[in-house]
Amino acid sequence: MVVTRNTNIGDILDADMTTGKYFMEIGMHCLGCPSSRGESIEQACMVHGTDADELVAKLNAHFGNK
Repeated sequence: MVVTRNTNIGDILDADMTTGKYFMEIGMHCLGCPSSRGESIEQACMVHGTDADELVAKLNAHFGNK
């Protein structure tokens, strides 16, 4: 899976639930909430005041993308 700023969080979690730790690291502890699963990486990072590009990089590394 290739992750972008526009990738839906629910799609990432559905592809690999172990990615939840990356969201928890940025303070997103509401992963079970239907709203959070429907947000994009960019939207979630904006709400939580974190760097979307940093999270995208971590997720892509997790999925083996460079």
